[in-house]
Parts: sequence; C-alpha cells; structure tokens
Amino acid sequence: MYTIDEIKELIAVLENTTLAVIELQKEDGSKIRLEKPQTVQQITAQTIPVQTQAPVVSSNAPSVAPQAPVTPKTVTEDSTKNIKAPIVGVFYASPAPNSKPYVSVGDTFKKGDTVCIIEAMKCMNEIQAEEDGTITEVLVKDGELVEYGQPLFKFN
Repeated sequence: MYTIDEIKELIAVLENTTLAVIELQKEDGSKIRLEKPQTVQQITAQTIPVQTQAPVVSSNAPSVAPQAPVTPKTVTEDSTKNIKAPIVGVFYASPAPNSKPYVSVGDTFKKGDTVCIIEAMKCMNEIQAEEDGTITEVLVKDGELVEYGQPLFKFN
C-alpha cells in the first residue's frame, strides 16, 4: 500500500515536471497511477502561439495570481482600436461574480488600468490597458473562452 506521504510526494513530482502520467507498482502488487488533467492551454498550444513573458504579481488582490503582460492592440480602418487577449483562457469582466465590471461601454480608462481578467490554468491574470481610451464595444461575454489575439474590447 502507498502511504499518504508517498502519494503527496508523487503528486509533487508530477506537478514539478513535464510528465503527464506517473504509474508505479510496488512489490506487494499495489499500483498507483497519477495523471495531469489536460488543460485548454495544452490542447490549443499546438495551434495557437502563447506569449511568454515574466509574470508580475498583483499587489491589490492576494487571490490574484500572476498578472498577464500588457494587452496588445491594433488599429482598424475606422480609427477604432482593439484590446486583444494576450493568452488563452476564460474571460471575466469583473473581479467577482456579482460585482461591477472593470469597464463598460462609454467608460474611460487610463494606461495600466485593469480592463478584465483572463483565467488560464486556474491563475487569474489581470489584463491592463496599454494606453488611455474610451470603451466603444465589449466583444466577448463574461465566462466565455477566448483565444490568443482575440479582440476583447473596441476603444477610441
């Protein structure tokens, strides 16, 4: 039989390696198999490039994990700009389910302001504005899965 401490040690080994599965059998015949769940990011990593930059820890919310890099933007023909998703994950418009969204249509924001959260691999990544602007359109719904480079907001 495997002890709780042995199982915890195997879990730690699995989490700290690139291995997807650990399967062992002791001499007494007891077996254990540990497998990492495949995440959306792992599934799409083969077809979607992921930006890699050093994470920044948010100081305003202890439950918020590494912060995503500043959001890329593009200019369209009508001079409207987009805030795009810098990572694959789940889009959240507000910091908590029943709280006010970070930004709504008509809201102005400044460079560095948080405009949304994208959850990736159970880490909440605050997405910040790269420049000042006014939201003209919210392009995704709360709780929706977003892809790398997908426009999230239009702004002027």
